[in-house]
Amino acid sequence: MDKYKNYNDLLIESLKKPKEAVAYLNAALEECKDGSAESQKLLLIAFKNVAFAQGGISRLANKTGLGRESLYKTLSQRGNPKLTTLTALISALGFDLKISLQPKR
Repeated sequence: MDKYKNYNDLLIESLKKPKEAVAYLNAALEECKDGSAESQKLLLIAFKNVAFAQGGISRLANKTGLGRESLYKTLSQRGNPKLTTLTALISALGFDLKISLQPKR
């Protein structure tokens, strides 16, 4: 085993665990609340990382019925997924999307 691994390899390895993937996506969603373009790019990168960890884009394409090239484009930094695409991705990854009340400030 290599003494040193790069960050991306370690990240992908940890995202194979569903609980880790959920925590990672929730953290990305939390960052996305400000609505900035940068935070939205980070969210798409997070989904792409989880997709790779959970079997790859081709597997996800098969599970969603979406084209592989379309998914690569959707999950790129320039991607702008439709809600239907995003919900299909979330479902295919075995996750659920919920809305909750914000804590009172």
